[in-house]
Amino acid sequence: MKTKKIEYTSSLFGESYTKILHKSGLTIYVFPKSMTTTHAILAAKCGSLDRSVRFADGSLRRFPAGIAHYLEHKLFDNESGQDTFAIFSSLGMDANAYTSYTHTAYYFSATKNAKAGLKELITFAMHPYFTAATVKKERGIIAEEIKMDRDLPWDRAFQNLLTGLYGRHPLSSEICGTQESISKITPKKLYDFYGLFYRPSNMILSVSGPIDTDEVLTVADRLLPAADSLEPAPVRVLPSASAKVAQVRIEERMPVAKPIFQIGFKDRAPGKTSLERVKKDAAMLILNEILFSRSGDFYNRLFEQSLLTPSFSAGYSCEEGFAFNCISGESGNADRVVESLLSYLDFVKKNGISGADLERSRRVLYADEIRSYDSTEEIAGRMLSFAMDDLDPFLYPELIQSVSKDEIEKLLHQNFQEKDLSLSLILPTEERSNL
Repeated sequence: MKTKKIEYTSSLFGESYTKILHKSGLTIYVFPKSMTTTHAILAAKCGSLDRSVRFADGSLRRFPAGIAHYLEHKLFDNESGQDTFAIFSSLGMDANAYTSYTHTAYYFSATKNAKAGLKELITFAMHPYFTAATVKKERGIIAEEIKMDRDLPWDRAFQNLLTGLYGRHPLSSEICGTQESISKITPKKLYDFYGLFYRPSNMILSVSGPIDTDEVLTVADRLLPAADSLEPAPVRVLPSASAKVAQVRIEERMPVAKPIFQIGFKDRAPGKTSLERVKKDAAMLILNEILFSRSGDFYNRLFEQSLLTPSFSAGYSCEEGFAFNCISGESGNADRVVESLLSYLDFVKKNGISGADLERSRRVLYADEIRSYDSTEEIAGRMLSFAMDDLDPFLYPELIQSVSKDEIEKLLHQNFQEKDLSLSLILPTEERSNL
């Protein structure tokens, strides 16, 4: 396979980037930007949902919950004993990593030595080193992280919401896994998982900053193999998500000053293709802005009634196989918030979306799109997000502009039905009379 370059330009933003299909199989995105900081992300297309995979011969392999996150931690180890974070620090860079449901990413930000940072990023990610002693030592660190995450009220509220929406589906499992599941992770399982997913053809490198395509290619050519394995990649196996909500309500008590709520609406038709999903994502972004913005009727009316605080937001998540809308905040009376929400949604459904609200929301989101190109971190992150679905990020503002009033109102009726609602509540450990 020969390296191939594809140029993308947006006349709207006056920006351009290059997509490189590298001979190794790695897909590289380079977005030159004359700013002080270079931001680079190297991601593998595997996340917490990748616990069961099917091979070309039909055989199935299962891994413990939390293995993708465990591997994220251990990949920073080096056979030399050098600490990867210390290497980045010596170059004057900040580096870190994260694991999501669908991918694992390693990144750095640099104001200088960007090529050296890229070299280190690719080198440590391509050379795993695990021992029984270091894997065992990490188990205690991750176990503490699991405990800390469970002590965060907002995180607990969200995790409980996913359980309410999806029941025993892997989506409702914590990304870090559990104490029991991580106890089953061994160096061999980590190497096996790494070998399946950390091949260049299953990875993406996204770079933005004062760096050009040839500089990035020079590093990639030097460090990556001439060709990726010809073996077909395994396929993620997920159980089908039930159309019904698993639990209508989940409550938990924690030391919070005011009850936290997460209201979820399950989307039973997230879209079969990546393009369908990103179109729906753009439409839902507009719809959430219309319904739940800080300048909107719903928030202001409930805020004036002291039913909501400024800690209020709404967002839509859409991936292959699942999608949901989440409305979150604090309230002394979450049941009244739900009641008011359903009443408000019924009113809007009967009266329709106003053209003025649609255009206002479209302008707000369009302005947000323009501002996102003022940060190399945001640019690299957006490129990665769209690259996961092999889509052009310049497509998104066009979708925002093209969404029609009829499409918005259709989604309003489809995606906000009471039968698809689940409520997650974090209540104070002790009842408070002043709430």
